[in-house]
Amino acid sequence: MRARKKRDDPVPLETGSNAPSSESRRTVEEAVGTRVRALRKGLDMTVSELAKQAGLSVGMLSKIENGATSPSLSTLQALADACNVPISSLFAELEEARDCSYVPRGRGVTIDRRGTKAGHQYELLGHSLRGEVVVEPYLITLSKEAQPYANFRHAGVEFIYMLSGGISYRHADKLYDLAPGDALFFDAGAPHGPANLTKLPSRFLSIIIYPRDA
Repeated sequence: MRARKKRDDPVPLETGSNAPSSESRRTVEEAVGTRVRALRKGLDMTVSELAKQAGLSVGMLSKIENGATSPSLSTLQALADACNVPISSLFAELEEARDCSYVPRGRGVTIDRRGTKAGHQYELLGHSLRGEVVVEPYLITLSKEAQPYANFRHAGVEFIYMLSGGISYRHADKLYDLAPGDALFFDAGAPHGPANLTKLPSRFLSIIIYPRDA
């Protein structure tokens, strides 16, 4: 009888995304630097102000925040004292916690925005809990009483995926006719919004992404 061939370990599957692998973890220096920068910004302090408070040079603090140097324990304690946090909190970015936001069907949070006055209903389907980037996924419903509104303008980028109905969506000086299955991805800094409502009611997903400190 032939010996059974030993099965190889399964090969991890990859997506088509160009996002870097989560397996490439940051170094301790990078994690501490990210945490120190976040604490400083949370206290609304400049690099110069925190450096003075902690008894460090501006150059040294800049190196620490950029993960370019390995600070001593006494330096870490000085930074923790200056930020009024325990020294252990400087290593919080090393934790392997991964956020997840679950919203059951029909349980999204209704958000009032400028467009709601024109018959546009915004249902927030989740939210990012931490990190440098904010992601806001909305289910937008345009009722039969909805009115065009093409003057939205905000930081970041936006992705739209049409689910039902039909609209002409304006971005800057161009119009895009959207039917179920159509998608639109754009810089949200330009004026945008549904300019012509060709088939109501309509529903589409809108995902807005912008820096947390924008």
